Amino acid sequence: MKYLHLVWASLFRRKTRTLLTLVSIIAAFLLFGLLDAVRLSFDQAGQSANGAKRLQTGARLSFIQPLPASLEAKIAAVPGVKRVTYANWFGGAYQDPHNQVFSFAVPPDYLDLFPENWPFEVVGILHASDKKTGGFFDQMLLLNWKYFDETTPYNRGAVGWYVTELADVNQADKVAKAIDALSANSDHETRTQTEQAASASWMKQLADIGLIVGSIMGAVFFTLLLLSGNTMMQAVRERTGELAVLKTIGFSNVSVLAMVLAESVLLLVLGGVIGLLLAALLIPVVSAGSGGMLNLPGVGVNSWILGVGLMATIGLLVGSLPAWSAMRLNIVDALAGR
Repeated sequence: MKYLHLVWASLFRRKTRTLLTLVSIIAAFLLFGLLDAVRLSFDQAGQSANGAKRLQTGARLSFIQPLPASLEAKIAAVPGVKRVTYANWFGGAYQDPHNQVFSFAVPPDYLDLFPENWPFEVVGILHASDKKTGGFFDQMLLLNWKYFDETTPYNRGAVGWYVTELADVNQADKVAKAIDALSANSDHETRTQTEQAASASWMKQLADIGLIVGSIMGAVFFTLLLLSGNTMMQAVRERTGELAVLKTIGFSNVSVLAMVLAESVLLLVLGGVIGLLLAALLIPVVSAGSGGMLNLPGVGVNSWILGVGLMATIGLLVGSLPAWSAMRLNIVDALAGR
């Protein structure tokens, strides 16, 4: 902190270049904040207070393969199962085929297994009580399975998947194995998972969000590393004579090294913090503008810790080479312009 004024003055010696670099850093960490929120929203899918009490049973080979309705009674008879229900996927659209609506055909007792998400209004519109983990349900349409089955010839009494409520969450693995054993070596073998694992598996069939986010951010931060590194190299090269003067009047090699590193870290932290603050302001706007399809979590403590860690790491990497050059600078050669 003793030489903060010198570091600040050096940082803004070339204001235009510094500001342009700051804009790039702000954009990178704004993107980081937004993409991290998207990643977290997908990770939170299926996570709810009652999610640990439920298992989902689907076809082992493909999630679109139907299961026989006769499995319901067999699953209900498995020790540890409190109750069981089922559902079918029903492709729905509103006004235009491109306006897809998540639609499921379900029996009358389906909502009994999801008490945390289904308070009803008199008009029949349902709302999730927890927007962070259940906002997806606000955009879902439920129709009576019996009507669906009667008007859909290809279904013929089959169901898409079963949802099982456990009597004891500690018996989840045992019950899941018992349920899958019911269809072992048949033409409709099943795979039973916890609700969270099933949701994560379904999301990955659409896209590996973690890989996509990681790839994008890797490319962004690599570009940022090159850009900010070039800025710091030019800044130190232009101040060769000034650094030599500092050494002449008594600054040690370590002090010069620390000042250049501090300048680099300050540049990244300044831009990064602004970028994350902008992300925190924009995330609620993006969520509101999506009509409920996206319920992005805010920039939480973990995101800030990871973000600040990236700022410091990139700052140290960017400043290491110019700082090392400044530390080894020969006073006579520098003052002579060599």
